[in-house]
Amino acid sequence: MSDHTPKPDLPPHPALAALRTHRNFYGRVHGKTLRPAQKTYLIEDLPALRLRNVSIDENPARAPLDLDTALPGQGPVWLEIGFGGGEHLVHMAARYPEVRLIGCEPFVNGVAMALFQLREKPCTNLRLHPGDARDLFDVLPGGRIDRVFLNYPDPWPKARHHRRRFVTQDHLVPLWHACAPGAEFRVATDIPDYARQTLEEVPRAGFVLVSDLPRAWPDWLSTRYEQKALREGRVPRYMTFRKP
Repeated sequence: MSDHTPKPDLPPHPALAALRTHRNFYGRVHGKTLRPAQKTYLIEDLPALRLRNVSIDENPARAPLDLDTALPGQGPVWLEIGFGGGEHLVHMAARYPEVRLIGCEPFVNGVAMALFQLREKPCTNLRLHPGDARDLFDVLPGGRIDRVFLNYPDPWPKARHHRRRFVTQDHLVPLWHACAPGAEFRVATDIPDYARQTLEEVPRAGFVLVSDLPRAWPDWLSTRYEQKALREGRVPRYMTFRKP
């Protein structure tokens, strides 16, 4: 883990300085019709937990976030990209109450599932960005993220769609900039070609491979995506990278 002493904020990555008014988003934002209870979670609970000033509507100038104001507490900052139903995110927030977490997920049904879990297990040390991770990267100050999780991301299996995967330079370069020196980047996948692309592209962005194992990290919580992979006979890969 990186040094947790306060770090000066760096400006966002220069490539992200221009105002963005539109992005193509590949993937689902809505799934099955939300149940009445899920709609209630989104209306009643999300406003207090949503990370502010990330969207273009709220922050058209793309001013950098003041993380010490936006996030509760004073601990290190962790980020989960695409938290799915929130099992791992809420587990980490409960296990490490001294850490401040940001969870990013554009799929509204997944956000509602995470909010349900937070009703069952309240955690005050996290904030949610219910949208595209790229919008978050626009406004994250440099050098502040101490650990990043990318768990079972959308595999986009067709070759012509590989550019839509998260592990491309368009995502990884701003992520590297947002990470603190010594930050850890964990990637879990059950798709061999996704692992191949991860091992090629993440070091290109400046991260160093630390481990590539068939078993998960000691503090891992098995998610429904992992359980599905195991049921269907796929072997997961758990890769750890670090920013020098």
